[in-house]
Amino acid sequence: MKWNAELYDDKHSFVFQYGENVLELLDVKLGEHILDLGCGTGHLTSEIQKQGGIVTGIDASAEMIKKARDTFHNVDYFVADGTDFHFDDPFDAIFSNATLHWIKDADAMMKCVHDALKPGGRFVAEMGGKGNVQQTVAATKQVLAKYGYDKVDENNPWYLPSPGEYATKLEAQGFRVTYMAHFDRKTLLQDGRQGVAKWLTMFGPSFFSEVPESELPQILNEITDLLEPAYNDNGLWYSDYVRLRFIAVKE
Repeated sequence: MKWNAELYDDKHSFVFQYGENVLELLDVKLGEHILDLGCGTGHLTSEIQKQGGIVTGIDASAEMIKKARDTFHNVDYFVADGTDFHFDDPFDAIFSNATLHWIKDADAMMKCVHDALKPGGRFVAEMGGKGNVQQTVAATKQVLAKYGYDKVDENNPWYLPSPGEYATKLEAQGFRVTYMAHFDRKTLLQDGRQGVAKWLTMFGPSFFSEVPESELPQILNEITDLLEPAYNDNGLWYSDYVRLRFIAVKE
């Protein structure tokens, strides 16, 4: 998936702004070596450094890494796949915000994380959990089916597990799960009614891979119409985010 890093920072900054709260779970200690997995445009990576960590950021998107390097000059950023990365020196902690739901091969990712941590090192993350943007996906599926497109499930880009499902995978890879929470978090969309279409074209373009460009505006408008009763709160539009947050320790 190709990311528009400038648009991400401009219209979807809630991603890293909400992530600042997850940093409290990370509880950075002075001098700790920390990896930010799926660092995006680098805002939280830089914040970890400000809190005293010696931090490295990786992301699969070259566009995101370029933006991070251009913005934060004193942090190391690298393009790397979350399911296939390696560092010679192990980390005290690995942090991730709003990334892991994009990684469908969770087992491969967790093995890389486990291998990259020191014994006793911690894996601290927040991601989309079971039920995340459920209403958006349902409305998208309904409208696309009306136009003869029936591959929404096949084109869904996210892996949104339940707490039990993800804890089981972590334990199978040699982690001890010390904390896990699964919670609703209504998330404000930018630009009111237009926010639905902007969110979908940024984060869910794969749903529309078969849709001609000429049809897309009408389809997005109809999806927005379906979502309005649930999303429009006195002129402010909120998406139905559900998050999964955890701490897992390498045994």
